[in-house]
Amino acid sequence: MTTVALYKTYVHKMQRLADVRHAHAVLQWDQETYLPQRGAAFRGRQLSTLSELAHGLFSEDALGNLLQELQTKNDLSPEESRNVALSWEDYSKAKKYTPDFVRRLSDQTHKAFHAWMDARKQNAFAPFEKDLDALISLKREEADLLGYDGHPYNALLNEFERGATVGFLDETFANLLPSLQRILQQIAARPQVDASFLHQHFAKEEQWAWGMDLLKKLNFDFEAGRQDLSEHPFSTSFNPQDVRITTRIDENDFGNMTWSCIHEAGHALYEQGLPEPAYGLPLGEACSYSIHESQSRLWENNVGRGHTFWKAHYPKLQQRFLAQFQNVTLDQFYKGINQVQPSLIRTEADEITYHFHVYIRYELEKRLLDRSLTTQDVPRYWQEAYRNWMNITVPDDKQGCLQDVHWSHGSFGYFPTYSLGSFYAAQFYAQAKKNLPGLEEELSKGNTQPLLQWLRQGVHRWGRFFESNDLCRNLTGKPLDVSYFTDYILEKYGTIYNL
Repeated sequence: MTTVALYKTYVHKMQRLADVRHAHAVLQWDQETYLPQRGAAFRGRQLSTLSELAHGLFSEDALGNLLQELQTKNDLSPEESRNVALSWEDYSKAKKYTPDFVRRLSDQTHKAFHAWMDARKQNAFAPFEKDLDALISLKREEADLLGYDGHPYNALLNEFERGATVGFLDETFANLLPSLQRILQQIAARPQVDASFLHQHFAKEEQWAWGMDLLKKLNFDFEAGRQDLSEHPFSTSFNPQDVRITTRIDENDFGNMTWSCIHEAGHALYEQGLPEPAYGLPLGEACSYSIHESQSRLWENNVGRGHTFWKAHYPKLQQRFLAQFQNVTLDQFYKGINQVQPSLIRTEADEITYHFHVYIRYELEKRLLDRSLTTQDVPRYWQEAYRNWMNITVPDDKQGCLQDVHWSHGSFGYFPTYSLGSFYAAQFYAQAKKNLPGLEEELSKGNTQPLLQWLRQGVHRWGRFFESNDLCRNLTGKPLDVSYFTDYILEKYGTIYNL
């Protein structure tokens, strides 16, 4: 068989696998948006079956033999060769999982998700504890299946951020958090900016309409996606022409929906910008979770909490919510949306304290995996960590250890990518301003297209061709450098708080 024929066979197999995986993703999306309560048991069965089918397709010997043969060919294009190499790496990893383990993990994840939902309704960790404990046992088993050097967390972390290790993260946080604490202390000594106008009553329907308009302004393609409501905002993609995002609305907190819309739009714009011809192939997938997060954090914070962005959009916001904002100036609004104040909820945290939230979860995950903590210890550890890092008293479990959906999905190793994404975002945005001298002026007019097209060319179109640090080097000329983030924080908040 010719190389061309072999590669076509490979593409066909990978796209059939993608079809099954995305069917699974559709059912997961439905589970978190529209699934009737009594349909949960059957949905768990359906998800487990599709997980097992996907695993079977991706671990079949015929695919492995095909990938091995393709790797011997020297007439593949660089893109084709990279697809094959990455698929072989993924295949070799998939072979470590047994069908029995895949089904057990899927079943327990489904149970844990619904236990988490029930626990949130009851505002008590206890209904979640047993299923979480069972899920963590499976994640330890998964780490053993995958293999690791040093800490078992490394195996799970590598699933979200290839090449990252506990050693790298520990050093990164150790270098960053003391600086953030110093800045936080300096801000605490200054007069606090007013953000009370964000906590008036904003009707649900009016917020929804505003959020939908904002998504259009950010160039989210509604012919290739949609937005819905869910317990926890998230994004998912079934292909570049079908990208779903969700948000949640608090009628007494304007920021809750607005910035979750912008955040999830960043994820969605990335997915809508991935190359369609590479559907089902590694180069049709996002580079990594930290790069994905860089896109959402860049739009949410570097753009969406910027003074320049609101020059264009604040007059329209004032018109829509005249009673709430008619006496609030643009400068007051800008300072208010960037108020730094230790708080309970990660997704609503400011850009400085956000990383304490991430670090607490990261440390907790490590300790659960290496058994230095048990699941019964989670509420106590959470309360102590929030008191130690941000001097906050956690009043209940719903606002504490039950606030994030990730553990109920089995996503251990995910949280550190949130901080890494912020660091990449700062570096990318600094480079965008260099490459696009008129960027700030365009944003002040409400034109986000130049920035989006720059990201399309520099990030989106590459898929998984590069690893995170290599993509960063290709785009900015250097690997990840956390100083871009600290410089950005100092410049922005130094101005807001007159430091």
